[in-house]
Amino acid sequence: MGNVGEMVANPFEAAASFHSALRSFLRESEVAARSQSLTPRQYVLLLQIGSAEQTTVSELVDLLALTQSTVTELVQRAVRAGLVSRTPSPSDARVVHLRLTEEGRARLQRVFDQLGGERHRLRAVIDELG
Repeated sequence: MGNVGEMVANPFEAAASFHSALRSFLRESEVAARSQSLTPRQYVLLLQIGSAEQTTVSELVDLLALTQSTVTELVQRAVRAGLVSRTPSPSDARVVHLRLTEEGRARLQRVFDQLGGERHRLRAVIDELG
């Protein structure tokens, strides 16, 4: 298999390299999440909430491709753990906005920082596919 920085003539080799890098990234994401006392699903939840100023359970259902009940339970656990805050919408009483707490943002940032090398490797392999 070619090195990450080299252009690959064989498209299967590039695809295999991408698959390997992606699996490595996902595996390391789980390890990094657990190092911050987060489950892999909690990490992805925090990542999605942190990527927007605020979000809702309904938006997370679509983003995470999980059921409403699963996302609701994930959010409830994150709220109990002090990672996420819930704020009623001022314009619609049926809607609750979700935001990261300082603790949630801090843990997300630590996981994100730990994954810097893996993100760089994955980007390099994606560039190879170009």
